[in-house]
Amino acid sequence: MEFLGFAGFAGAFLLFALAMVFMGVKVVPQGMQYTVERFGRYTSTLKPGLHLIVPVVDRIGAQLNMMEQVLDVPSQEVITKDNAMVKADGVVFYQILDAAAAAYEVNDLHRAILNLTMTNVRTVMGSMDLDELLSQRDNINARLLAVVDEATSPWGVKVTRIEIKDISPPRDLVDAMARQMKAEREKRAQILDAEGVRQSQILVAEGEKQSAILEAEGRREAAFRDAEAREREAEAEAKATTMVSEAIASGDLQAINYFVAQKYVEALKDIASAGNQKVLFMPMEATGILGSLAGVAELGKEAFAKTGGGNTDSGGGSVPSSR
Repeated sequence: MEFLGFAGFAGAFLLFALAMVFMGVKVVPQGMQYTVERFGRYTSTLKPGLHLIVPVVDRIGAQLNMMEQVLDVPSQEVITKDNAMVKADGVVFYQILDAAAAAYEVNDLHRAILNLTMTNVRTVMGSMDLDELLSQRDNINARLLAVVDEATSPWGVKVTRIEIKDISPPRDLVDAMARQMKAEREKRAQILDAEGVRQSQILVAEGEKQSAILEAEGRREAAFRDAEAREREAEAEAKATTMVSEAIASGDLQAINYFVAQKYVEALKDIASAGNQKVLFMPMEATGILGSLAGVAELGKEAFAKTGGGNTDSGGGSVPSSR
């Protein structure tokens, strides 16, 4: 009987010892950390792996996820600096760096981070105008990250990123913004049209200016050429008159006939070329022209005779020079 009683006690003690060992062995998975409390007081932190604690005396306090976590920020209404009502939501990325601080410095870590983020979203976005709110999301994210990360630092938490996902203005405000954008685009289009017309007018004016300049230069060149031609014509006329005068001075009457015939022919040409002349009456002494032309022929013969170096017979009888 005594043996049976001892065997039963030994068996019970063995079972108790096995239960104590089983209660003292703790396995911490990767990415997790456990806090150990002895009689309700924090003593240590168990990292991933196999650990032994004192059963009954020690117990696991908090089991914390040490990986980076994501926390959704629900949509909330925010009043901007220019009294516009918008709805905004976001997302927070954070990671626990100190398990003990995260377990014992704050109660309900997730709710604390969420409320802190929502409060600062209203603060940061409420200090900005609507236009800044819609165009400066990076600035909003940076300001929120700096404020929330500093506030959660005593909790052993590192806030790695805060992103505003959506900003929704009221429908009437969206319509007003669409009308404003349309008006701005129409304004820019009108400005571009006006600039195009202005540039076109400038180019046309420049072209007309260059055309006028070239036309003036052409007129100047033509006037210069005309003056030069008239000058040469006058020189030739003067030279011809001088030669005729010298011939008359030397007693050559054929030169007088040549000169008179030339003027007579020019006068007839002017009369014939007049626009209001339909019928031309020749003078009675038309044979005077033939006499003058005969004088011109005699001058030519004399000139050729002198050039040839000898006297040449004039042939037929002389035509009277003037009647």
